[in-house]
Amino acid sequence: MTQPPPVVLCFSGHDPSGGAGVQADIETLARLGCHACTVVTALTAQDTRNVHRVLPQQREDFLQQARLVIADLPVKVVKIGLLGAAEIALAVADLLTDELAGVPVVLDPVLAAGGGRPLARADLLEAIRQRLLPLTFVATPNIPEARSLAGGVDALDDCAAAWLAQGCRHVLITGTHSDSGDVLNRLYGAGESRSWAWPRLPHEYHGSGCTLAAALAAGLAHGLTIEAACQQAQAFTWDALASGLALGQGQWLPRR
Repeated sequence: MTQPPPVVLCFSGHDPSGGAGVQADIETLARLGCHACTVVTALTAQDTRNVHRVLPQQREDFLQQARLVIADLPVKVVKIGLLGAAEIALAVADLLTDELAGVPVVLDPVLAAGGGRPLARADLLEAIRQRLLPLTFVATPNIPEARSLAGGVDALDDCAAAWLAQGCRHVLITGTHSDSGDVLNRLYGAGESRSWAWPRLPHEYHGSGCTLAAALAAGLAHGLTIEAACQQAQAFTWDALASGLALGQGQWLPRR
């Protein structure tokens, strides 16, 4: 009898353009042999150029949707993307502490849109830092996100140390925002680190971070080690971006 696919629960925003958010999660997880169940944290008004508005769910509506899914399906891994509001971040933390205790968490701390619009106020940053990082198995910040949640620390090694000190088990800092020739990504854990270098692609992409975090969640759901899951996730994401499409008038869309 064929084994059923592992279930990954995604807490992410809805992107009408189809490039990021729950669409990116579903496409990535399905391609990598997982079943995605999704609870939308926020609706958005966005296109391939920028996010124009975020409309978070009401806390009680969000919790009802999440609890029904959690009670029904055998969640193997949780993937967190755009949260939209501190109230939703705190609701997610409550679920991780209670109904989802012990389930590995992949956190993509979406703090700004690809077009540059900030997506997290100070209270949301604090909720992520204080409540979600201690519950996270691996986080996937880009360089600005790593520095922001580390309290403005500049050196990336120091940023990672701050994240680990907050209770996050592993941090994969992605280097797309640096000016290096290749994109350098580095995984940090307790007393260890590993780096990868990927050829820098020529365009800007909508949903690259969502794709990476969802692919990493898929690897963990299939039982890969953290390093193997990071390797697979980066390779999958690079391939999706390299074959991406210029369908809109802004960033390219990954072909997952």
